[in-house]
Amino acid sequence: MAKALRWRESSYSGDTGGDCAEIAADGATVAVRDSKRAEVACPTVTVSASRAFVDAVNDEELR
Repeated sequence: MAKALRWRESSYSGDTGGDCAEIAADGATVAVRDSKRAEVACPTVTVSASRAFVDAVNDEELR
């Protein structure tokens, strides 16, 4: 992820500011960060791993 990323805030974040997860994708990988600590290195996963995670959450496989 060498190029500058465009971060998006979670749609579940409130409007109180600062308490949210943000994601950015570059086509091959997805990065996740905490908006309160944006300067900290963030984990990245492949797009397919990210989709599998979201699908598992939506299917209530993760509790």
